[in-house]
Amino acid sequence: MTITSTVKYVSHCCLMFLIIITTFEYTSGVLSILDSEERPRIDSWERYGVMAPLLFLLRLLTLLALPQSLFNFLGLTLYNAFPDKVTLKGSPLLAPFISIRVVTRGDYPHLVSRNVTWNLNKCFDVGLENFQIEVVTDKPLGLKSHRRLRELVVPSEYRTKTGALFKARALQYCLEEGVNKLAEHDWIIHLDEETLLTENSLRGILNFVLDGKHPFGQGLITYANETVVNWVTTMADCFRVADDMGKLRFQFNMFHRPLFSMKGSYVVTQAGAEREVGFDNGIDGSIAEDCFFALKAFSLGHSFNFIEGEMWEKSPFTIWDFIQQRKRWIQGIYLVIHSRQIPLKNKLLLRVSWYSWVTLPLSTSNILLAGLCPISCPKILDGLCAFIGAMSIYMYVFGVIKSFSLSRFGLFRYLAFISGALAIIPFNLVTENIAVVWALLGKKHKFYVVTKEHKPSVTV
Repeated sequence: MTITSTVKYVSHCCLMFLIIITTFEYTSGVLSILDSEERPRIDSWERYGVMAPLLFLLRLLTLLALPQSLFNFLGLTLYNAFPDKVTLKGSPLLAPFISIRVVTRGDYPHLVSRNVTWNLNKCFDVGLENFQIEVVTDKPLGLKSHRRLRELVVPSEYRTKTGALFKARALQYCLEEGVNKLAEHDWIIHLDEETLLTENSLRGILNFVLDGKHPFGQGLITYANETVVNWVTTMADCFRVADDMGKLRFQFNMFHRPLFSMKGSYVVTQAGAEREVGFDNGIDGSIAEDCFFALKAFSLGHSFNFIEGEMWEKSPFTIWDFIQQRKRWIQGIYLVIHSRQIPLKNKLLLRVSWYSWVTLPLSTSNILLAGLCPISCPKILDGLCAFIGAMSIYMYVFGVIKSFSLSRFGLFRYLAFISGALAIIPFNLVTENIAVVWALLGKKHKFYVVTKEHKPSVTV
């Protein structure tokens, strides 16, 4: 029996409310009106002395995660999180010209060639005619010649005006006079070298560009497709899937602004608007170039929207790459939120979110201190902390539900995946804490690139 989109959506909402209300809010004492016994109050000053303010401060640090938890909650409840197959609202023949731009250092030519072939075929499958795939690389790849394919090698001597580096440098090179071949009203789909298009995502993009109301858009990326290389990192990335369908979707659908920034892949831009914003933002805009670009566009008054349909990527293949990836994000966002080029009003929520991230070692200490050194807090504080914790846990559950198909894996394996995602939370807390400490102590202007191509071992 096929489960309908509405049934999935209602079931997920019921499960989320069950976790938040029944399990956490009740046990935190917020709903103690239902209890027959009043919980005893603890005199924190008498018990802990001068340590009491520190314990209260650690509890308050948890509230830094409240804005993004609210956005995730609203995004997952106000909109159907399990939409049906995307339906085209116009003919692909009427779509403006679209350039699918892939940026790579050129270290994985076989991966790029395979993915270019995949993405070309997906474009043909949906009837897209007016398009090209543009591979921007630091090293020549020797891709097979095709009328829909352009390989663009960034000259080693190329320098931007502000000294932008890494991916930002390559993206800015594409916008230079004599290199850029796109008109103002053409569109660009930005992909990483490992990103795979799907028919759903292409239909969503066609609807977005045919609508033409917003110059920037982004959609969902999932990580559990095809062959899963590392189950631990893939399960940990289920949180990112929920983050896309929650916070990202809500901020774009409701406010049409990147209040918490955006990702660097599955980004759709109008060529003229992209050139106005640009990627030439100096070294501070080169580590998290996607984040800097989004907030700069926000400060210039550009609008964004959420694009229906998912794309596919792989989670990091090793724990080392997983930690390095998180470390780079922390350092890159730090440079963005402290840049004088971005007004405070455009980065306020992202700054709060970043501080929530880097104080994770302190806020997670509440897990132990709540049992070892209990304190009596106002019920509203206990309730908000419980809500944040419940949402954080449910994000992993939702990510699994969204990423894995019940019909494909069967009920037993499906439940095992959900259990695995919950079991992976302690690991994720440890790795995130390691990444935070390393990011704060390490150099801020290094750009670590995770391994993108997996070569399975051969048994002889």
